[in-house]
Amino acid sequence: MSDNEHPAIPRLKRQLADGRLSRRGFLRYSTLLGMSAGAAYMWAGKITGQPFAPPVRAAEMPKGGTLKVAMRIPKIDDPHTYSWIYDANILRQVCGYLTRTGHDNVTRPHLCESWEASDDLRTWTLKMREVNWHDGRPFTAEDAAWNFRHVLDPETGSSVLGLMKGYMLNEVDTGKKDEDGNPVMSSELWDANAIEVVDDRTLRLNLKEPQVAVPEHLFHYPFGIVDPEEGGKFGVGSNGTEAFELVEFGVGEKAVLKARKEPYYGEGPYLDEIQFIDLGDNPAAVAAAISSQQVHGMYEGNVEQLPLFEEMDHVTIYDVVTADTGVARMQVDREQFKDPRVRKAVRLAIDQDECLKIAHRGLGAPAEHHHVSPIHPDYAKLGFIGRDVEKAKALLAEAGHPDGIDLEIACKPDPSWELTAVETMVSQWKEAGIRVKINVLPSSKYWEVWTKVPFGFTSWVHRPLGFMALSLAYRSGVPWNETNYANEEFDALLTKAEGILDIDERREVLAELEEIMQEDGPIAQPLWRSLYVAYDNKVKGFQMHPTRYIFGESIAMES
Repeated sequence: MSDNEHPAIPRLKRQLADGRLSRRGFLRYSTLLGMSAGAAYMWAGKITGQPFAPPVRAAEMPKGGTLKVAMRIPKIDDPHTYSWIYDANILRQVCGYLTRTGHDNVTRPHLCESWEASDDLRTWTLKMREVNWHDGRPFTAEDAAWNFRHVLDPETGSSVLGLMKGYMLNEVDTGKKDEDGNPVMSSELWDANAIEVVDDRTLRLNLKEPQVAVPEHLFHYPFGIVDPEEGGKFGVGSNGTEAFELVEFGVGEKAVLKARKEPYYGEGPYLDEIQFIDLGDNPAAVAAAISSQQVHGMYEGNVEQLPLFEEMDHVTIYDVVTADTGVARMQVDREQFKDPRVRKAVRLAIDQDECLKIAHRGLGAPAEHHHVSPIHPDYAKLGFIGRDVEKAKALLAEAGHPDGIDLEIACKPDPSWELTAVETMVSQWKEAGIRVKINVLPSSKYWEVWTKVPFGFTSWVHRPLGFMALSLAYRSGVPWNETNYANEEFDALLTKAEGILDIDERREVLAELEEIMQEDGPIAQPLWRSLYVAYDNKVKGFQMHPTRYIFGESIAMES
């Protein structure tokens, strides 16, 4: 992607050769620093002896047909504030992203044709691809800059702000006070030249702090590149850069996308049409629809339905190991959760292995209450914190609850493993004197209040690096910090970790972050999930992405 090799890449090659860096880690970091994916795979093969197998080309893919996918259909009008993948899977067929992190977790160019990082990782120069919007206007660096400014505007409320706050923004006092008399803080670009338009095709990001993961941040699903002339909105007929256009939409019903007749700058599209169809919260309805071939595939398979799909001769099951999870999260500014001893008691009272077995049929791994997965390259292995009911009781007593504590947890029924996990934890909490009432909300209602309830169970999708989820969910004052957690030491360590390229050095900082989460943090985390989907054998070119992204232009249908 770049003519100039970043000076850190020779070190990555040495670390790979010495066994200090995995093949996956080398592919990820070398491409983040500007090496093309093809060159990275070639070098990895040369060093490890694993030959590079080029991707299968799609020249013989069948043309035409309609793909029908079972998926929930939420509101889609504000792309930069999306809170889930459903809506982004509709958007991405119409509006592109600057980069694309593929099924192999390697980040490649998309609307951004190439990038270069400075030696100190504080200057990132992005070269835009020569493409047009659907209305014929050229896509420019100024269009990209507008999208950056929009997602980083606190008034927008985008979770992208959580990823980029440490290196693009300063925290500022608004001069207002909250109801407790504390200053109300906001954020602004750390420098007027932080987002610099060099020319029509070149955008430069000048960072406050070093950051290794900028290209991966550009593929965060609420960072689709929308037409500035539409003011950040999206809907039927919206302008875009990709292979499809949205022609029909109804919340809770369906979204219909038709392939554009104009040439697409990438491969495909092969389909005439994609239909995303909402079949509700009941996973049995999805299984029945696939069995009867009313739909050809699904957004996500429910673990309880897996045996049904295994018996269907006309489908293929795709699975993937992920850093997908769910957390029982506590808002630390609510009276019942202000004391960290209460929060730790909630953690100690659950049995992660039992939760995994009951809620997810053992498909995944037990979690360790810090939201960094063993599959993350920067994961630090600490001593496992298992169940200790007596210690949980003692902590509650020290915190002023010798007779236990009464709580209510909000959750949703879809997918069903979430409710099962909550029911399992409620049974386990009871033995420690933590009496929890379950408030089951319809899925659509839960996503309206997920950041407001004092105690809730929230699912979090896969992120390719350990510090990315921590930045989104637990950094002070960011939109997706549903726990209202604020820890200055944690924030400082997080910013430090984001700027460290050396994997061993970064892992040491991640260990400190993990320890803070286990001792002081706002979550009880029972499990990590392995995911699967089932697709009709007529569907060609489908690959399961660990974040459940669907790339419609690469999929075809046999007649």
